[in-house]
Amino acid sequence: MQVPSMEQLLEAGVHFGHQVRRWNPKMKPYIFTAREGVHVIDLGQTVPKLEEAVEFVTKVGEAGGAIIFLGSKKQARSIVTEEAKKAGAMYIAERWIGGLLTNFEQTKNNLKKLKDLKEKREAGEFKERTKKEQLMIDRQINKLERFYGGVEDLIKPPDALFVIDVRREENACREAKKKGIPVVAICDTNADLFLVDYPIPGNDDAIKAITIVTETIASAYKEGREKYGKKSEKEKVELAGEPIAKSSTTKVDE
Repeated sequence: MQVPSMEQLLEAGVHFGHQVRRWNPKMKPYIFTAREGVHVIDLGQTVPKLEEAVEFVTKVGEAGGAIIFLGSKKQARSIVTEEAKKAGAMYIAERWIGGLLTNFEQTKNNLKKLKDLKEKREAGEFKERTKKEQLMIDRQINKLERFYGGVEDLIKPPDALFVIDVRREENACREAKKKGIPVVAICDTNADLFLVDYPIPGNDDAIKAITIVTETIASAYKEGREKYGKKSEKEKVELAGEPIAKSSTTKVDE
């Protein structure tokens, strides 16, 4: 699929970085210049990096893999939720739950608990409980849904993460690094590239910038999923036994 042009990225403000004093030196190769104390990102490098990310995400979808869209900052939540749903991807638009990847057994237990509670409530099994008990159960379900609702169908660790704001979601990126799960991310000028496998140099704060990149990644995953859906059952079984891709598992304390 075709990615947005430099002109489209420019119009969306993808080139605006952070203040110079907030930069991460690892982002130096992707910085074009500085104007009035603010770094300007080189969109000439953003386009090919976005193409690489799109190619990878399409392959994840085509192999039947799962990807989690992660964006917990206020301006990213609705975009992440909407685009992930349209693409058939999973998402987290609230605070990252520590250990979601590195302690996956606990994650599975929480997901099972959420599913069981919802099924029992729908079946009316809590009707005999007191109003106070029912209220407590509802609160428990709401809390679990808030943090796990977007990944309710997760049965194994995801095959990739798409992250908005590497610095904010550092814990998630570190967990992915430890587990060898590739990270695709919008990388602003304060990002630590060590935590990212497919960096997309760009503004991770402006709504238009977040939207244009997230829409592109979501479309790539959707396109891959559609190709996967056309495969025979035999092909799907064969794909299930093949690794899609792995991130470097270099120690994250470096």
